[in-house]
Amino acid sequence: MGNPDKFQMESRTAVAGHETGDAPPISAPVQFSGTKGRAAGTDSPRLEIRHAALVRVTHWLTTIALLALLVTGVEILISHPRFYWGETGNVNTRPLFTLRIPSSRGTVPTGYGYVLPDQNGWSRYLHFESAWIAVLTGLLYVAFGLWKGHFRRNLLPAFSGVSPKGLASAIFRPLRFRRPSEEEAWSYNVVQRLTYLLVVFVLFPLVIWTGLAMSPGFTSVVPSAVTLLGGRQSARTIHFFVSGCLVLFLLVHVFMVCLAGFRNRVGAMITGRITPVKE
Repeated sequence: MGNPDKFQMESRTAVAGHETGDAPPISAPVQFSGTKGRAAGTDSPRLEIRHAALVRVTHWLTTIALLALLVTGVEILISHPRFYWGETGNVNTRPLFTLRIPSSRGTVPTGYGYVLPDQNGWSRYLHFESAWIAVLTGLLYVAFGLWKGHFRRNLLPAFSGVSPKGLASAIFRPLRFRRPSEEEAWSYNVVQRLTYLLVVFVLFPLVIWTGLAMSPGFTSVVPSAVTLLGGRQSARTIHFFVSGCLVLFLLVHVFMVCLAGFRNRVGAMITGRITPVKE
């Protein structure tokens, strides 16, 4: 016989997920002790573990690295806001497309009558350093996720429960700007799970690959890294679009965190623990 003073949030989450077509909750059952989720003999809710320490550390290291990559990437971009396809490209080559922004190089035709300050030197150095931090952190996270079954347990969706109606609901529900219930907020639906898997196993490796393909030192050792992409300029163009997808993911991720409850979600990613909502 179990202790009648204990209950599990997962039971309610499982029922809600079954009714809406959502995937199971991201984490293992979260159990609270005491009446209404409070520790026995106290009036304050009991804190429960939400995120492992390594997940939290890699999350914030990746966040810092991505912000540095974004800032330095913009600085590198404005030095030559023209994109090409193939191996070579310069101001005398017809571009595939051009960003209508001013440049930090006077030799690049932009149509503007002024030139921005050239910050290309330190930007390239910091971009390179930040990229390696992101790579090493990402490898550590993936190794941990595979070893502990994190991806299989928390991110791999249950495809048997996927339906067009459920997918449409998961996509358009946040657009109503309505705060999700506690059960929905602490679980990932199928669209969120697929998005995280896409970012971790497709977009992130592709942005690393295309970045390395622009490095003459790396391609001199592994020439196939750039030839498979169609050339160094092709790698740069693909790198730009993949980076844009990652920025879009970051914006949507922050929006969803704010919609679900910014303080509680960020606090859980810092401390690793959550506080049950008082009933």
